[in-house]
Amino acid sequence: MKHEHSAVVLDLSANGVGIIRSLARKGIKVYAFDTEKPYKIGKSRLATCSICPSPLTEEKKLLEFLINLSKKIGLKPVLYTGADDYVQFISKNRDELLKYFLFLFPDHSLIEQVLDKNKTYELAFKHNIPCPRTYVIKSKEELEDAIVSLDFPCILKPVLGHEFRKKINKKAIVLETPNQLRSEYPLYRECGKLIIQELIPGDNQCFYKVATFYDDNMNLLALFSLQKNHQFPAEFGTGAHIVSKKVPELIDICIPFFEEIKLKGIGMAEFKKDPRDGVYKFIEINPRFWLTHSLTGPAGIDFVYIYYLYLTNQNPEPRLHQIDRINWIYLVRYYLTFLEKKKKSEMTFKDFYRGLQGQKEFALFAWDDPMPFFRSAWSHLINAWKRKRKE
Repeated sequence: MKHEHSAVVLDLSANGVGIIRSLARKGIKVYAFDTEKPYKIGKSRLATCSICPSPLTEEKKLLEFLINLSKKIGLKPVLYTGADDYVQFISKNRDELLKYFLFLFPDHSLIEQVLDKNKTYELAFKHNIPCPRTYVIKSKEELEDAIVSLDFPCILKPVLGHEFRKKINKKAIVLETPNQLRSEYPLYRECGKLIIQELIPGDNQCFYKVATFYDDNMNLLALFSLQKNHQFPAEFGTGAHIVSKKVPELIDICIPFFEEIKLKGIGMAEFKKDPRDGVYKFIEINPRFWLTHSLTGPAGIDFVYIYYLYLTNQNPEPRLHQIDRINWIYLVRYYLTFLEKKKKSEMTFKDFYRGLQGQKEFALFAWDDPMPFFRSAWSHLINAWKRKRKE
């Protein structure tokens, strides 16, 4: 295979670090950028890393920054991202960026739909995808109508998660009673638009994901599915311990859905299996590389590299058959989740130790690139200590 094209990665979270490692270990030159805080934690020795302007507040500067970078590199680099704010920026400026970079996104209208939780659920309903009961509130009267229909506890979700989490770093807020919803909804609403949703019961192992890579002509080049074991924070968080697992019945739901909406490029949908009726309920779509994508390499379907080969016209063979039972572990988050669940008698040390056995891929720990792991672990432990002091 030819690796003349370099890669540019916009994201230095664990997601972006996974992209860097997949490419750099194959001899591909990688440049990686993010805003100051994630840069300080995630900068990697396997890439040329630096700070870039914010896609949310410095859009014009970031566009100029990337154009100048591509001109310096010469041959068009392949552009990667694992963060919604960069997805929105790239999609919005795609006509200009395509002159300087190689990347594949679905139509901008679809990007806008899947980044907006309200529009995402409308899209799912339209295509008969089972969803949790969801309410959009535009007035006090609609709030009261929702309270009458809801079972409690329920959850609040930001419509634009990537913007909301810059102010409040939560994927969802659990509300136990109608009065709590009445009192807290206006406070959270100041940080962005919200939806109210029923809380589907079940533990972390009820969460599943299906990921795909479709080319420009909607030919399926990569397919992968997984099951969560643990997430951090334990109730509503991101992956801490994941296992590769083929889920045929969920794949049979996702493939027609993705093809109907024309989800070109990288796409991932998350579902929660409702223990009350056994139905997979739709949670979200991400039109990008997702946090646990580094599991796909050991599972025999390296999404990052297949994406590179396709965009550099090297005609990769479709990879649709995965290796199951490989664990992906974000070590510090797995440890903190264990501490949280141990207090509630939901997990023992034996359970924790068992989760470290077998074939595994670590989110950040790597002998050839150790510092992102140590910086991330330190940051997580300090934040956990600060939260504990507030309690």
